[in-house]
Amino acid sequence: MDKNSFKCLSFKKSKKKMSKTVAALSAIRPDIYIAYGANLPHDYLNPLQALARVVKRLCLDDIKVTQISSLWRSQAWPDPDHPPYHNAVMAVCTTLKPDDLLRYLHALEAETGRVRGEKSNLPRVLDLDLIVYGDVVRQGDLVLPHPRAHERGFVMGPLAEIAPDWRHPVLGLSARALYARVTVGTDAYPAEDTSALLERNDF
Repeated sequence: MDKNSFKCLSFKKSKKKMSKTVAALSAIRPDIYIAYGANLPHDYLNPLQALARVVKRLCLDDIKVTQISSLWRSQAWPDPDHPPYHNAVMAVCTTLKPDDLLRYLHALEAETGRVRGEKSNLPRVLDLDLIVYGDVVRQGDLVLPHPRAHERGFVMGPLAEIAPDWRHPVLGLSARALYARVTVGTDAYPAEDTSALLERNDF
């Protein structure tokens, strides 16, 4: 998918009309959470700057970021010899349906050079996963909620930070309770504050 097709994904409506729609949805939005991860530098950006670039891009494409966890750090898994990961979870509001949102996220990854389908768990510049889309439960190419997120400290830790009472629609447990039970990424910890990202006026 080239960059032009990527830019079209979220602009099927006019920018002005979609912005009004997103604003109207903000008060009744479903819980939509996106997990961010990276363990390779991109364009000489530090980890916080790399996350800020993603947040800005989402906002420019009318995917409203309403909450961001701290930037968490953890040892690479399953190969600890790889560079450590930086992870975060973002709450967003969007008019995109789950499949369209996932395609958008994959296209954004592709812009950084990532090729989906390569060997899993390789070091990467950008990893964006759709973790939760409201109470949607589904199987198939897109599984919701994400089938392994509840096992991972570098996902459940950030999610519990911004939405501790969010409840898994299948397991019935809160984010806080699931974080206490993770088996992967148990060394993950909040390493950097991100609160200023949503305070910036150029998003």
